[in-house]
Amino acid sequence: MADAADDEILCERRGAAGLVTLNRPQALNALTLGMVARMRQALDAWAQEPGIACIVLRAAGRAFCAGGDIRRLHDDARGGRGEAVDAFWRAEYALNALIHRYHKPIVSLIDGIVMGGGVGLSLHGSHRVAGERYAFAMPEVAIGFFPDVGATYALPRLPDAVGVYLALTGERIGRGDALAVGLATHAAPAASFEAIAEALAAGGAVEEVLARHAPADAPAPGPVAAARALIAACFGEGDVAEVLARLDAAAAQGSDFAAAAAATIRTRSPTSLGVACEQMRRGGALSFPEAMRTEYRIVTRILQGHDFFEGVRAVIIDKDGAPRWNPARLDAVTPEVVAAYFAALPDEPRFS
Repeated sequence: MADAADDEILCERRGAAGLVTLNRPQALNALTLGMVARMRQALDAWAQEPGIACIVLRAAGRAFCAGGDIRRLHDDARGGRGEAVDAFWRAEYALNALIHRYHKPIVSLIDGIVMGGGVGLSLHGSHRVAGERYAFAMPEVAIGFFPDVGATYALPRLPDAVGVYLALTGERIGRGDALAVGLATHAAPAASFEAIAEALAAGGAVEEVLARHAPADAPAPGPVAAARALIAACFGEGDVAEVLARLDAAAAQGSDFAAAAAATIRTRSPTSLGVACEQMRRGGALSFPEAMRTEYRIVTRILQGHDFFEGVRAVIIDKDGAPRWNPARLDAVTPEVVAAYFAALPDEPRFS
């Protein structure tokens, strides 16, 4: 595993920068336990090196990171290798927590898709630089999972309930919208990413380097920015049924955005929707370690259930796009069912 990880994630010191390159492009840089462990080792070491002023995180290929290696996790869980699955979640969530509290700037250079585990690596650092093809999503409810890797903390803190919208729909948003709501902090042409890394390695101040490489024209906000008032009105409070009722009412008044959002939500796992909505309602009051501990509780229960395995089958294995959720109806996911996902576990990690 160590040898594979050395190839799949490259960690090197370059001048004043610790440079991390996700290097599994054929798998859209999906994360493995070895990759997570290697990055943690590098960050721990660089935290103690006074000559390293910042961390630069980038990726090879056309994607930044599509998330964790869900197929591998599915197969391990199905194959009775539960300890390996648990080790991955513990290590990944601990890395997310380290990134959140890291005392040096972490500059993520993001072009292409950034989802799931890739969000966990980048969103909690200090600087998120979006290239032209930036596409953010937390699409976990589409596979019977839930928005994790710190989404419990980060998404409820986005303005106008945009984080709740992203959690319940799993829709992608581009860099204009990401900049408008704070998911991205800066923009730069992807062709400038290497120059940014080199300037930071040469000791340049992060804000000055990023300002020099900013595009001449600010990226225009997209459809989410245009619909922020509607999103706030529909997603700002209540359970999933209430969100859907407000979306349906807005759709009846002619909102294509509301109609599309409602239609998308109705294809998602009812259990995942109930859990994700409760995450968003609780998460704004949680510290980051508390949020990660909450996610560990949820993921443990998710892997004891049905919908994750069915979602992976439908989307990744058979690719028929026709998951058979159980329960299939949202009204069968009672508050008591949802609350059970958040109950404390024995021997749970603290992530602090």
